[in-house]
Parts: sequence; C-alpha cells; structure tokens
Amino acid sequence: MRSNFPNSASYLSSKGGPTQRHTVWRVTTALWRDTMGVTSRSEKEEKKVMADLDRAKERKAFDDTKSGVKGLVDAGITMIPALFYHPPDNFKKASALGYTDYTIPVIDFANIHHDPSVRKKVVEGVRDASETWGFFQIVNHGIPVSLLDEMKNGALRFFEQDNEIKKGFYTRDQRQFMYNSNFNLFSSAPATWKDSFFCNLAPNGAKPEDLPAICRDILLEYLNQVMKLGTLLFELLSEALGLNPTHLIDIGCAEGLFAFSHYYPACPEPELTLGTLKHADVDFITVLLQDHVGGLQVLHKDMWIDLPPLPGALVVNIGFDQHNAGSAK
Repeated sequence: MRSNFPNSASYLSSKGGPTQRHTVWRVTTALWRDTMGVTSRSEKEEKKVMADLDRAKERKAFDDTKSGVKGLVDAGITMIPALFYHPPDNFKKASALGYTDYTIPVIDFANIHHDPSVRKKVVEGVRDASETWGFFQIVNHGIPVSLLDEMKNGALRFFEQDNEIKKGFYTRDQRQFMYNSNFNLFSSAPATWKDSFFCNLAPNGAKPEDLPAICRDILLEYLNQVMKLGTLLFELLSEALGLNPTHLIDIGCAEGLFAFSHYYPACPEPELTLGTLKHADVDFITVLLQDHVGGLQVLHKDMWIDLPPLPGALVVNIGFDQHNAGSAK
C-alpha cells in the first residue's frame, strides 16, 4: 500500500499484487483531417462509447460471480483481466534513487500512563511525525500481539472459507457488514487486486448477528481494543496541538468507528496492477494492522517510502478530517 502526508496530506495505495496472498486491516460533431483522410469526431466518440460499454460488461460479469479476485486465482488464471491494468505512476521509490535514510517514525507507548516524562516525549513524537509524515508506527500500545495475530487469522478465515458461504455476504447495498471486490468497481478507475469487507461499528453499528460467525468474536474484541486505543490517540493529538487532552473527543472525533479488511491474493502478473490506489483517508485517524507480507508505502517528497511490517506494531495514519481539525485550532 502507499501514502503521503507532506503538511498533513496523506495518500495510500497498495503496491502491485504480491506473489503470495495477504491481508491488511474512488458532443459537437466536427471534422478533422490527417494523412488517412477525413474522420468525424462523432465516430471517435462512438468508439469510446462502445469501449465503455465493453468495460462495463466486463466488470459486471466479474461482479456477478460474487467470487472476487480470489475466484480468479482459484480458477487458475495466468494473465490478469484488462480491467485490473494500471499505468505506471511518475513517482520513484526512494530506495531506487539512493535514499536509504527515510524511515517512518516508531513511537513507543510503554509506561505512557505512569510516567509524565514518557507521555511528554510521546506527545512530541506524535506532533513531529504528524507534521512531517502524517504516519507513524506505535509499539507497546496495549493490544496483545496474540490478539493482533488472531485478527489477521480471522480475516484470512473469512476470505478463504467456502465460496458459497462467503457469497451470502457479497453485496453492493449499504449494510452494516459488506463484502465485495472493489467498492468502486464501476467507476472509471482501473480495478485493484483485492477483495474487502467493511464493518460499521459506531454509531448505530452492526449487531453481533450481522457479522460472519467465522470471525465474529475476534472482530468484536479487536475493534473494542482499537476503540480504546483511538481514545488515547485523540488525547495525544489534542495535547500535540496544545489543547486540552479531551478536546478532539469533546468535538466528536471519536464517535464513529468502521473497519475495512483487505485481502490480496497471489497475483500472476503483479507488475501490471495495484492492490490499492493512491489515496487519502477521509477520516480523523486510521489504525492499520499489517501482516508479514507488507507492501505499504508512503509518498513523501514525491518518493515512495516503504513501510515494512514491524512485529506487534500498528500504523497510525492522520486523515484529512484530523488535519482540518488541527488547522482550525
């Protein structure tokens, strides 16, 4: 995945599909003349319309299988469909340009509740990382590693369960729990090499019976832990802005909670596609759990910086809403 936060603007995308599967938690008619003769613009427009129709049919046929990208892999394809093709971008990896000293900050939360000097240091680290990168990793955050591992396993269980069971959750309707491939599949953008589920937790969140039994318990426990961590992060961000620790919570920043889980099956042509488009998170904060495969990148100073997985760590991304709240200070 990729991203950027120069001056609080963050962009994420997932680098070309990996070679192994993994998870992680948008006419007037005129004539013109060339060497081949006279062609009407309306003919060109007609060709474009036909191409768009073919593209729409291809995407609908893919969506109608309700099997997602994993269904393509299970079918044994050796070439990816054209709807997944992505043109190369103009940004280079920092490592390819010889820059090896760019690393996303890692902030240690150990003893943050017991030692005021530690908390002060953490607040300073959060401020610097948010202003410079918009991203940082946190360790000793209070969520047991065993629970993180079980959350990743729970996501895998969902995506790798029997397809006929999984199809029962496949939808493009707005529901408290939604599973499909590419939420924006029918937009003009190329499709990405991933399947996903979405779960709304607050306010008016999903009830336990709305969630898949195969990952229900761990999903509820993990999200309960992340909600507690989110409260702490908002306190630290408030302090980093020079405000009362409860300021961001008091203005409603912590009232909503939703979760995405993305599954990236092994891709036969990873150089032709992406797992996630370059994008900015439109929220206050994102807490991201990577698996061991990695792929997350941050766009910093027009260069892609790798954010390799760190055992037991969580990635925090400052979203546009948080940036706006900070700017309004």
